[in-house]
Amino acid sequence: MTTPSVIPDQQPAHLDDCRRCDLWKGATQGVAGEGPQRAALMLVGEQPGNDEDLSGQPFVGPAGRILNRALAAAGIARDEVFVTNAVKHFRFRLRGKRRIHQKPSVGQIEQCRWWLARELEDVAPAVVVAMGATAARAVLQRAVVIRDVRGRSLDAPQGGVVRVTIHPSWLLRLRDNRQQEFDRFAADLRQAAKLASA
Repeated sequence: MTTPSVIPDQQPAHLDDCRRCDLWKGATQGVAGEGPQRAALMLVGEQPGNDEDLSGQPFVGPAGRILNRALAAAGIARDEVFVTNAVKHFRFRLRGKRRIHQKPSVGQIEQCRWWLARELEDVAPAVVVAMGATAARAVLQRAVVIRDVRGRSLDAPQGGVVRVTIHPSWLLRLRDNRQQEFDRFAADLRQAAKLASA
C-alpha cells in the first residue's frame, strides 16, 4: 500500500487536530467515515457538505438521502457498508450567510489521502465504490473520466477492486432522465455489492 509521505510527529492523533491543509479553519469539524470495521464494501464520496459538517456524520444531507434510497433500491443495508469521503473537512465559500459547496483542490485531495489510506487499511474492503471524480482520484491516485471507467472493475493501488460511479449529488442537479440515472446508480451499487460478497 502506498502511504502518502508524512513526518511521523506531524500525524495528528485525531481528525479535528489535522492541519495537513487549511480546510480545518472554516469547518465546524472533521467528518470521519462510519460503518462496520471490516465491511466488504466501502463507499467513498467527495467531501462533507453543510449538513455533514454540522452533524459530524457522512452522507446525512440531500446527497445522503439519495444515497440511502439507492442503497435500498440495490438491496444493500447502509449499516453493512463503510461510508466515507476523500476529503474530511467541508470546503465552501460564503454567499451571505449560506455556505456554498466548493470542490476540493487537487492539493487538498492529496493532503487528505493520509486519512483515507488509514480507513482503507483499517476496514480492508473487498470492493471500494468511488462516487464521483474527486473520490476516484483519491482512491485510484490518478484522474479518470467517469464515463470511461464506469461499470469496470479497476485494481486499487492498496489492493482490492475499485468501481467508479457518479456522486449522488449529481442526481440532485439533473433536470432530465433523473429516474433513469438513479436506477443506473442503484445498479452500480448492486453490482459492487455482488462483487464484494463473491
